[in-house]
Amino acid sequence: EESELISAIQKENEDPSTHGILIQLPLPSSIDTQIVIEAISPKKDVDGFHPFNVGRVATGVGGFPPCTPKGILRLLDEYGLDVRGKEVVIVGASRIAGRPTAELFLSRMATITVCHIETKDLAFHTRRAEILVVAVGRPGLITKEMISQGVVIVDVGVNRIIDSNNPRGFRVVGDVAPSCRERAYAWTPVPGGVGPMTVAMLLENTVIAAEASLTGITV
Repeated sequence: EESELISAIQKENEDPSTHGILIQLPLPSSIDTQIVIEAISPKKDVDGFHPFNVGRVATGVGGFPPCTPKGILRLLDEYGLDVRGKEVVIVGASRIAGRPTAELFLSRMATITVCHIETKDLAFHTRRAEILVVAVGRPGLITKEMISQGVVIVDVGVNRIIDSNNPRGFRVVGDVAPSCRERAYAWTPVPGGVGPMTVAMLLENTVIAAEASLTGITV
């Protein structure tokens, strides 16, 4: 029940030994996701979905960046891939990945194009990308013909497809077709790419929240 979930969140909000709260999405259709997210104290919203944190991140004054976008930028940083001035095309406009990713790239002075379900001629946009971020949830959406030589591909998609040769009966793939590797300068694998970075950034946000709680500073 929604009321029970909100009561549990409020209990953790008031517990000084709890420093981070996250909600595993998606929630059942009977529960209003936005109401639940807004019930979390912004100081403990380590996923970065509360409107307070969204606003602070968007205006560049602090807040917890959502973990997936934060992980993407950290991954590029670790490999020395500077995004300043780059043509960045983001396919997918969800509030979990696409939109906040665009905000963080923009804060780094990248030139951003966001594509979505209503975008006409997707390939026209993806061929312009120097950095291509794909977060749709559709296996094989991006093919080799849709990208330029030397592009950096960040594949956020996680999809299960039937695989009779796999003991589990399926395998996990991203949104980008394997043939794209022939043209890419670099790409993130699925699984094992953005996913682990998301978890790492969740832990980092939790540590930051704990330190802020102990010192009284505002994140």
